[in-house]
Amino acid sequence: MKQFYAILANSLVASLTNNLVWFAVTFWVYLETKSVVATSLMAGVYSGTVALSGFFLGSLVDRYKKKHSMIFSSLGSLVLYALSFIIFITTPEKIFKDPASPILWVFIVLSLVGAIAGNIRSIALSTLVTVLIPEDGRDKANGMVGTTNGVSFLVSSIFSGLIIGFLGIFWMLIIAIGLTALVLIHVWVLAIPEKGIAHAEEHTKRVDIRGTIRAINLVPGLFALIFFNTFNNFLGGVFMSLMDAYGLSLVTVQTWGVLWGVLSLGFIIGGLIVSKKGLGKQPLRTLFLANIAMWTICVFFTIQASVILLAVGMFIYLCLIPVVEAAEQTILQKLISPERQGRVFGFAQSIEQAASPITAFMIGPIAQLIFIPFMTTGAGVELIGSWFGTGKDRGLALLFTVTGLIGLIITIIAMKSKAYDTLLENYQKQAEPQVVDE
Repeated sequence: MKQFYAILANSLVASLTNNLVWFAVTFWVYLETKSVVATSLMAGVYSGTVALSGFFLGSLVDRYKKKHSMIFSSLGSLVLYALSFIIFITTPEKIFKDPASPILWVFIVLSLVGAIAGNIRSIALSTLVTVLIPEDGRDKANGMVGTTNGVSFLVSSIFSGLIIGFLGIFWMLIIAIGLTALVLIHVWVLAIPEKGIAHAEEHTKRVDIRGTIRAINLVPGLFALIFFNTFNNFLGGVFMSLMDAYGLSLVTVQTWGVLWGVLSLGFIIGGLIVSKKGLGKQPLRTLFLANIAMWTICVFFTIQASVILLAVGMFIYLCLIPVVEAAEQTILQKLISPERQGRVFGFAQSIEQAASPITAFMIGPIAQLIFIPFMTTGAGVELIGSWFGTGKDRGLALLFTVTGLIGLIITIIAMKSKAYDTLLENYQKQAEPQVVDE
């Protein structure tokens, strides 16, 4: 546990830094360009790169020692943040106010890919839970990981808004470069025991998608779980793309950043509950019940133009995210053999995240051309405007409500499916010595 806590602490600072860059660049681009489409495309670039990189990053984690993977992660982030800084200080400020500027998008891509390099750590950390923690304690360890993610989300949310509001993007990049360098030095000298990990060398020398699919197919119902989470991410891309624009229509950037920081306590609380109580004997059922609660909240948390209603709904929503993530990780850690876990986690990440860029690229224009006009000058003003409200922000709010309804219906249908029953039965029967082999 001593090594595990040290790894968690290192990952906390790395995750905090990468989240800081992601939030801050998003806030800054919206304030500079005032373009909903720009922030939507940013979300698409981010999630699209995550989706495409998961296959490769998972194989990287399986091929090399986890410590080397984490060093590579920090080194990649450091180089990309430094390049972003050079572009920023050598480019006239007016260039960044044009959402169509190629230089602006080069800056955005370098910054976001630097943050995405941290995903190597998240895959490595999930596999290290299997290595360092006994099976009966993995759900609680996954809860600790969720708490760590929550702390980084909280701190980065608060400081990203404050830094952009009071210091600007220049100092944000300086801070990101400094923290990343410290994380790199710490992980370099950190001892990470990896005894007991089986490496299938003939497979880890390439991106072994076919073998990974075969391993997943050996667990009936597991693909259905991955595709269910994929659909959830497809809908979740709506919130990823437009939530900042909606929030910034209600409050200032400083207030929005601080509010996100406070709401991120939900990540911490949810993770702490899992780390203390676990997920129960049926983590799959826990995952689906949490999803039902999350989508129900999404139906109502923007039904009126109230930052209080938004905050309460988002807080409960964020409390449930660590539950869902820990449940999926616990299921995969039990049912997939250790030598393939890096690739399976990476594969799941790629498949599940692949839906988000599709949504992100589509949803900005859909919001701008359909929902916003519908609630400003269209039929929505007469139909529901008297109680729902009118204007640009209410167009976004209506889109959130419709998304929540779709997610709730799909979750209930999935929970009644044969695949759900099959995977639930398989998990209950599976014992630790019987993990899936190649």
